[in-house]
Amino acid sequence: MDCLFFGLIQPNIHSQFKIMKHLNSNRIIGLGCAILLVASVAGTLAQVKQGKTRPMQTKHWMKGVLKPHCNALKKGLDAGPSDADAWNELAMHAGLVSETSYILMEDGRCPDDVWANAASKTLREGSAAAIKAIEAKDLVAAKAAFKSLSKACSACHKKHKPKKK
Repeated sequence: MDCLFFGLIQPNIHSQFKIMKHLNSNRIIGLGCAILLVASVAGTLAQVKQGKTRPMQTKHWMKGVLKPHCNALKKGLDAGPSDADAWNELAMHAGLVSETSYILMEDGRCPDDVWANAASKTLREGSAAAIKAIEAKDLVAAKAAFKSLSKACSACHKKHKPKKK
């Protein structure tokens, strides 16, 4: 009986091994794809929080550099610069906002088109227009440019900034 049973299975062992090998290969490929997917999603989320190689977190840049210079720029424009030093101060603030548009695109921080458009188009173009208007001492154009560049903040924050609970 054992020989008969063994004889019935023996011819199928090779084909069964092939089937098992094929199934294991598919499982390994599927598992590998799942791991890559999870890693890429996690990597995208991490890029919003911090660059790939630089240690500073994006939220710290925003709080320590962008927010204070945007606030100072708005406050100075609202008050209206009274002399050359005040115009120069506004130019500095607008310049640092402009530089931020480049930093936000560096080191893998940019996770998607919303971020890219906000940083490299809206913020960059608006801050360049603000610098140009400030250099020309055109307060009306500088205020309009500030209003334009501030749209970058709301577009990006709507998608990427965590909601406060």
